[in-house]
Amino acid sequence: MVDSPTSRQEHVDPAPLATLSARGITKRYGHVQALQGADFDAYRGEVTALVGDNGAGKSTLVKILSGTLRADGGTLLMEGRPVSMSSAAEARALGIETVYQDLAVAPDLDTPANMFLGREIVRGGALRPFGILNKRQMRAEAQDVYSRLGLAISPPQQARPVAMLSGGQLQSVAIARAAAWARKIVFFDEPTAALGHRQTANVYDLIKQTRDSGMAVVLISHDLPDVLEVADRIQVVRHGRRVANLPGSQTSLDELISTMMGGAIYEEG
Repeated sequence: MVDSPTSRQEHVDPAPLATLSARGITKRYGHVQALQGADFDAYRGEVTALVGDNGAGKSTLVKILSGTLRADGGTLLMEGRPVSMSSAAEARALGIETVYQDLAVAPDLDTPANMFLGREIVRGGALRPFGILNKRQMRAEAQDVYSRLGLAISPPQQARPVAMLSGGQLQSVAIARAAAWARKIVFFDEPTAALGHRQTANVYDLIKQTRDSGMAVVLISHDLPDVLEVADRIQVVRHGRRVANLPGSQTSLDELISTMMGGAIYEEG
């Protein structure tokens, strides 16, 4: 028996709902129009790379998506629901975490203290009113996260100020903090800047682990070969708009560069 058009339609899976979407985002700095109706989508279980040449509007869009800058116009949606955020704290409340290029760590504190920075665990009972930190619990929970992510940071290293760690270990601490607290999406802003080849490979392994845990991951990077290696989809910004939404596994380096520099516009699907 041949299915009718109606019955066939019932078997078609609906398009996945984006974890974070932006529609028609605009932003002006004085006389400069940085964003001119930019769109964006990131999905759970995927790495979405956001790329663009200098001055394309990429950095402004990332700041708006991660909560550190308010758009002049347009709509942000979390899982299809409109949201508003104008600070990193509001973004975190929505389940969004960011690994910044400068890492935003406290160099004089150890790794558990950095993991719980701003979210410190205090001892209960009669000691709770005094705000005394429960360092033992923070160390144990931080160790659980490091073990789950396979981070090569020994207990003695965890007890030292993070300023004494290598660049790759510092990056791992920042990623572990974001992965531990994010509920929906993690932004990685140039996560391998100034790292060697081996450290870069380790960071990208952590990004893939974050994706595989069910998070939506957004990667901002100028390293286009690595973007093609790790990204499930690539969204290109040019002149303040998204001009391409490309499948990472089916996009060549030449095509990506051409799109960034003004070549043909591609939209997936």
